[in-house]
Amino acid sequence: MEKKASNLDEENKMLRQAVASIPTIKSPLTENRETPNIQESPDNEKTPNGAVKPIIVDREGTIHEKSAEQPSSNGHEAEKQQQDLLIKCLSEDLGFSIGRPIAAYLIYRCLVHWKSFEEERTPVFDRIIQKITAALEGRDNNDTLAYWLSNSCTLLVLLQRTLKINGVAALARQRRRASPLKVPQENQDASHPDRTVSDGRFISGLAEVYQVEAKYPAIAFKQQLTALLEKVYGIIRHNLKKELSPLLSLCIQAPRTFVVSPRGSCSQGTDLAQQASMAHWQSIIKILTNSLNILKSNYVPAFLICKLFTQVFSFINVQLFNSLLLRRECCSFSNGEYVKAGLDELEHWCFWLTEEYAGSAWDELKHIRQAVTLLILEEKHSRSLTEITDDFCPVLSMQQLYRISTMYCDDKYGTLGIPQEVISSMRTKMIEGSSSPSAHDDINSFLLDDDFSIPFSVDDIAKLMVHVDMADMDLPPLIQESNGSKLGH
Repeated sequence: MEKKASNLDEENKMLRQAVASIPTIKSPLTENRETPNIQESPDNEKTPNGAVKPIIVDREGTIHEKSAEQPSSNGHEAEKQQQDLLIKCLSEDLGFSIGRPIAAYLIYRCLVHWKSFEEERTPVFDRIIQKITAALEGRDNNDTLAYWLSNSCTLLVLLQRTLKINGVAALARQRRRASPLKVPQENQDASHPDRTVSDGRFISGLAEVYQVEAKYPAIAFKQQLTALLEKVYGIIRHNLKKELSPLLSLCIQAPRTFVVSPRGSCSQGTDLAQQASMAHWQSIIKILTNSLNILKSNYVPAFLICKLFTQVFSFINVQLFNSLLLRRECCSFSNGEYVKAGLDELEHWCFWLTEEYAGSAWDELKHIRQAVTLLILEEKHSRSLTEITDDFCPVLSMQQLYRISTMYCDDKYGTLGIPQEVISSMRTKMIEGSSSPSAHDDINSFLLDDDFSIPFSVDDIAKLMVHVDMADMDLPPLIQESNGSKLGH
């Protein structure tokens, strides 16, 4: 009996060694997961008759009993618990890891791990969208808006590079399923674009992103996320415009305390008075700077910040220019000097902002800049129409030039304005170039329209956000402490 028992123990030992020798094939979703210790696994315990339970190791390194069949209800319950845990995590501000939004990467890793992109029906996408939408109910919280702008943008890039709808995805999936232990000879060359590596990934493309043939729920999720991104961007833009509007209405007309140094002279008293009268413009600079800091602290991509400020400066241009053309008292020499001083402040801010974030924002002020140039232009009485249209105000239409010229007055030096014959030429050209003889009286013929469009597409985001890396991402404490969950791994 002792000899038989000894032989049985020896057989068990050999079985354990055989199982332990099975190679574990890692996927990118499990490369950070510790390799399970098969000999210490509870699934490797002995049966009552002393035999070892048959077990297998799947492609993700997860251990299962070969004959065990988990009830489907338990599987659904476990999946729901994992989804609940993800939704609970999204209720918190997960922050950023080396400038990368943790929530976006966590959502993506969970969806890939659960194979949600390939599901015909799943509630997880709706739950994620509903959770993010609920977090955005406080439309005035720009910090929260910027946080989700950053996360939704990153998540959308990952989806854009992952989801495929045609046969290309099927081919990619077949390649992924090929065992990395048997690499085709043509892929052995290190320079081959699709050479596989030991963990089953491909060298070409993003190291952590696989392409899958997405089903309808995943495609709908991407569309919803795109709409959500555009909505968040629009709310941030609206909030910034709303904050600037009251100040812009005060910046179009010079206060009585505004004094410009006489030509060729400068005094300390004049400078102090001018600084005091520029308080509204300084408030605008402060609002813009605060918005920039919020966006940068939430790691909103630079190109989105650039798009935002470009549209905001376009809004400033529209508001100031339209106010100038609608209020006769604003079309004066001294008022032109005041607005120019404020525009100089904005130009300095754009220079400080650098081109990465400012982009073409300064160019968006071209209408108000050229209108101010016309107001403070010296020796107007000697200028021809060609000089005005070609050298000083090439962007302004004939209706706009006519409007400014007919309302202008020099309240500071009492000099003459645009010659009457030039104004008559403007009127003639304005009528000739219009389909209606009374077009110059139409208020809409010289006013500018604000731009409410979304100045980017999903493809733009994917092209501009090239540095998307999931390596060494820190998981939130709630995930790390959930020992029984494989969420995010």
